[in-house]
Amino acid sequence: MSTPSSLESLIEALRCLPGIGPKSAQRLAFYLMQRDRQGAQRLADALQLALGALKHCQRCNTFTEAEICERCQSPKRDASLLCVVETPVDMNMMEQTLAYSGLYYVLMGRVSPLDGVGPRELQLEKLLARACDGIVQEVILATNFTNEGEVTAHYLTEMLKSHAIRVSRIARGVPVGGELEYVDAGTLAQAVRERKPLEE
Repeated sequence: MSTPSSLESLIEALRCLPGIGPKSAQRLAFYLMQRDRQGAQRLADALQLALGALKHCQRCNTFTEAEICERCQSPKRDASLLCVVETPVDMNMMEQTLAYSGLYYVLMGRVSPLDGVGPRELQLEKLLARACDGIVQEVILATNFTNEGEVTAHYLTEMLKSHAIRVSRIARGVPVGGELEYVDAGTLAQAVRERKPLEE
C-alpha cells in the first residue's frame, strides 16, 4: 500500500531538521497525524508565524521582529566590545555565562569550503562595517573549536587585523569542575599552552 502524497511531503519536510533521518521523520509524521493533530496544528501555526515575523537584526544579524533587536538597543550594553558567534544559540550560551556585557554579531554559519560556505556567503562585509564603526574597540571571536570554527576565526583575525582592529579569541581548556583523568589529551594540551601566570 502506498503512502498518501501529503504524508510523504510531511515526512520529507521533517527530514530538513538536524539529526532527523528517514525513519525518525516517518515516526514523527505518523505520531503527529495519529496522536497529536492539535500539536501538529500548533507547530504549523508557529512555523507560519515565525516565517512571517522574524527577520535579521540590522546591527547584529540575529533573529528579531524589529529592525534592531532589543539587545542592540539596550543602553546597558558595552558598545566598545563586539563578540562574534556562529549562531543565535551560541549567543544565548554566552549570555547565560553572565560574564559578558558587550554586543554581538551573529555569523549565521561558519566558513566551510566542503559545504560551499565561504566568506562571501557569510556576508562578512557587514561584520567589517560594524567593527569599523568607530565605537567598537575590541572584537572577541567566539566561534566553535571545530575545524570550521578555527578556519573562520583565522580568516576573521586576518580580515580585522588588516583594518587595525584589536582582536581576541575566547580561551579553551579544562572545564570548571573537571578532573584531569577525564579530560581528553587535546583539551589538556590546549590548557597547558594557554596557561596564565598567577598573580602574587
